[in-house]
Amino acid sequence: MSAIVLFDGVCNFCNSSVNFIIERDKAGYFKFAPLQSEIGESLIAEHGIDPERTDSIILVEDGAVFTHSTAALRIAKRLSAAWPAFYAAIIVPRPLRDAAYKLFAKYRYRMFGKQDQCMIPTPEVRSRFL
Repeated sequence: MSAIVLFDGVCNFCNSSVNFIIERDKAGYFKFAPLQSEIGESLIAEHGIDPERTDSIILVEDGAVFTHSTAALRIAKRLSAAWPAFYAAIIVPRPLRDAAYKLFAKYRYRMFGKQDQCMIPTPEVRSRFL
């Protein structure tokens, strides 16, 4: 069983986040695909996701789709060390969590920059990318 993390492949913060997840996902539960890839675009269309409203991270898990703060918290729940403790923030009402998440996402390019093209995974983790 695995889950797919769709991410903004040109966002430096998002690429760093993928590397962060890979390092802490010892079981290899998560697979990855850039939103801009054929697979990313296919999954977005399949699940009826509006790419204009969700442009940073999407989690597809057990046939369900999670976006914004819920996606981030569900990912944290599966990581090693103390990261699952962050899932406790799920009790905060989603509109509040998502407002903070969307504010950060809005300025992520300005704070961390962006690339001209999607990241190319290293040979060691290539099998985790779709």
